[in-house]
Amino acid sequence: MMDILLTNDDGIFSPGIFAIYKKLLKLGKVWVVAPDGERSSVSHGISLTRPLEVHEVERSGKFFGHALSGTPTDCVKFGANRILKRLPDLVVSGINAGPNDGYSVFYSGTVGAAREGALMGTQAVALSVASFKGTHFDAAADIGIKVIRQLIKNPLAKGSFLNVNIPNRAKGQIKGVLVTHQGEHAFQEDYIRREKPYGREYFWLSTKAMPKSSDLRVDTAALQNGYVTVTPLQSNLTDLEAVKSWGAMKW
Repeated sequence: MMDILLTNDDGIFSPGIFAIYKKLLKLGKVWVVAPDGERSSVSHGISLTRPLEVHEVERSGKFFGHALSGTPTDCVKFGANRILKRLPDLVVSGINAGPNDGYSVFYSGTVGAAREGALMGTQAVALSVASFKGTHFDAAADIGIKVIRQLIKNPLAKGSFLNVNIPNRAKGQIKGVLVTHQGEHAFQEDYIRREKPYGREYFWLSTKAMPKSSDLRVDTAALQNGYVTVTPLQSNLTDLEAVKSWGAMKW
């Protein structure tokens, strides 16, 4: 039976993780190890300076999984080493509320957890739906499980994983599935100043997306146009062309 380690960055009580959990039960044994609360935008961070606490969680009156006080990446590491005590066959991260396309892959805890699975040497996938409210998690779970079945049939090389983004639409309104490149859009950022009582200032980070490409080969554009985007990512970030040009330099 396949061992599947399931985590996320929205927390163990999120609706997204429960939606994909129910689908994954058809594929094998599902081991849930997820953060005990919201851990969005923690990237690939791990806990080195504080201890981790873990406790069992029930959903719908039945044992669901283990809640960990750390990051999504902590959950993958802890799950493999202490819960399963072996490498899982598959790591699934999500379903995340909100898209993780373009440069978001560098900030996303959802993507970080999937990358950790790839670094461990197992198959891994990050699942996200492009909405923060009114989210069609059940439709996203139906699509996510289809992508996962394809991944099982067509495994990636060690260190690679899938980043899947799903439009927030009913299943019949999604145009199709496209295999895409990671987009390179950036964000307009600012820190909005506000005041607490008695005048003490504080700041909120505010972001606004820059104009994006209309090229459907790119994840952001394809997602905006109603397509599911499946983007194979690799963990080795080496710029091979720069290695060649810099390697030819005299020092």
